[in-house]
Amino acid sequence: MELLARYLDRSDSVSSIMTQDIIKEESLRDDLRYYFMSPCEKYRARRQIPWKLGVQILKIIMITTQLILFGLNNQLVVSYKEENTIALKNLFLKDYSGVDEDDYSIAVYTQQGVYDSLFHVLDQYSQLGRLSVGPISYAENEDGSLLPLVVCKHYYKRGSIQPSDEAYDIDAQLEEACMTHDPKTANQWKAENSSFFDLDFYRLVDIKITFQLKGINLQTVRSRELPDCYSFYVTITFDNQCHSGKVKMYLDMDALSSACRDWKISGTAQKNTHYLLVFDGFVILVCLTSAVLCTRSIILAVRLLQRFARFFHENYNRKVCEDDQREFLNGWYLLIIISDLLAIVGSILKMEIQAKSLTSYDVCSIFLGTSTLMVWVGVIRYLGYFQKYNVLILTMKAAFPKVLRFCCCAGMIYLGYTFCGWIVLGPYHEKFEGLSRVAECLFSLVNGDDMFTTFAQLKDKNILVWLFSRAYLYSFISLFIYMVLSLFIALITDAYETIKNYQKDGFPLTDLHKFLREQRDFPFVEEGSQADTYVGFSTFCCCKRVPESDDVILIS
Repeated sequence: MELLARYLDRSDSVSSIMTQDIIKEESLRDDLRYYFMSPCEKYRARRQIPWKLGVQILKIIMITTQLILFGLNNQLVVSYKEENTIALKNLFLKDYSGVDEDDYSIAVYTQQGVYDSLFHVLDQYSQLGRLSVGPISYAENEDGSLLPLVVCKHYYKRGSIQPSDEAYDIDAQLEEACMTHDPKTANQWKAENSSFFDLDFYRLVDIKITFQLKGINLQTVRSRELPDCYSFYVTITFDNQCHSGKVKMYLDMDALSSACRDWKISGTAQKNTHYLLVFDGFVILVCLTSAVLCTRSIILAVRLLQRFARFFHENYNRKVCEDDQREFLNGWYLLIIISDLLAIVGSILKMEIQAKSLTSYDVCSIFLGTSTLMVWVGVIRYLGYFQKYNVLILTMKAAFPKVLRFCCCAGMIYLGYTFCGWIVLGPYHEKFEGLSRVAECLFSLVNGDDMFTTFAQLKDKNILVWLFSRAYLYSFISLFIYMVLSLFIALITDAYETIKNYQKDGFPLTDLHKFLREQRDFPFVEEGSQADTYVGFSTFCCCKRVPESDDVILIS
């Protein structure tokens, strides 16, 4: 009897342990199934409201609205700067046609033309208040005095040139001579500085005229925004570095905005600014909430992965394969968190701009634009819950590594053509003058854009270069359009067909998928022989759907 009692106690203990193991296994399986469910399935399973989905929808609406409002305001700022540049070119450049010639504004070819253009700039600067139709004026120092215009000329220290005798004597050291021009002394500057304008053109390198103006952008009042004050730093350059008989004239302007020191405005502009500040603050709050929820999901996924890995190690002495690990590491959450951080920084900058504490429109637009891009890309995650869209998403994911490797290989050939085209055709073709322009031109040719113009614009004065250009262009177009693009499309087509076959015949099952299907055919691995059992598995097995009979959707 005593032996029977011990046997029964031992049987009860073993049965209790087995029951606990079964409960633990079922609990893990339920948690895994719930983790990989879509928001709608989670709501049907546990009646849990999909807060994360609701926050993402609200965030998309708010960030897009914020971007549109800021974009409309930024367009006004950019158009104001561009139109002021055009206005200053017409004011200060003599005989300016309204269109820049190549990369410079205008060119002169005679000595009298240089003098006329130079004196025209000084005369127009003296009469600026009576000429300009815009709210623009001279800049002032802190003591209230006007900032003068500065004229500097750079020339070789010493030089003697006799082209007829093919002789020259040049001291390449550059010297600088400058003078200032006060608009209040317009009637005296020519007589007082006549020697300064006695130019030796064979020694002259360039002349730079710099001055500063002030302006106010009143057009923002129409959009119920407070106007900004601007400082215009203008530089007019007479470039004679080539000494080719052609003096190029450039007008460059840097515009810096700032808050006006003394202003008064009536109407709704200031009130509207307060509303925008409140809206931006609410956007920051929503983005913080989204970032916290996604961070929480990542932490829960890591803990669940640790539970699953511990269970497999204890029961089957196996490690979780890389494909199964990637199932838990959801890249969409990282994308959302990064977009939230960018949106928060962009919103803070926007609030500072609205409050006239900062003027970094370009920096703010980069942050807001990038965050909006990532937010809308994140919508693809929810489209993946639909079967028809999921095929396209899985195709992009499966083809991406192969396409990336292929682009690296094709990029080497592309770079070779880029350098070759720049060094050989650059002096004879405007589309090959710089490395960036060559790359852009070749990319246009790959896409079939502007082909005939590229052939026709080459100067045919050098027959050797002309023949080389034909061989160069024909070989590049034939190689990339008929071979490289065809292989590129073939990679994507192959990935699409593979995904279609997998969805029809079934994806390869990993340990995670077998566990969710309650299959127990896991091979037991001895200690020290932890081989990569699933190395041969395709990357598709980590981005597939489990059959509908299990009512579980797996999307990495």
